[in-house]
Amino acid sequence: MTLALDTVPFFALSAPTVLAIAAMAVATVLTRLAGLVLIRHVALGPRMRRALNAIPPAVLMAVIAPTALATGPAETAATMVTALAATRLPLLAAVATGVLTVALLRAGGI
Repeated sequence: MTLALDTVPFFALSAPTVLAIAAMAVATVLTRLAGLVLIRHVALGPRMRRALNAIPPAVLMAVIAPTALATGPAETAATMVTALAATRLPLLAAVATGVLTVALLRAGGI
């Protein structure tokens, strides 16, 4: 027996589910704030700064690498363009470059 979509309330979440979501949100905010507060008390050398600056592009590549291997040629090319852009541009600009590249390639029929 299936329910019609109009009979299911939009916010049909149980109290434990809402509590779990709220707890995860609080944990996320607290860990981010703790990192910002604690980093002020740590002396960072140039080597550590370079390592920390390499994290955002590395995470970006970890997210988009499966796309390069599991989809078509437009996505593979856009992944390579994004990887190159991530070495020179800020993270948001690199992502925008990749999105624009895949959109143009798909529009071009690739």
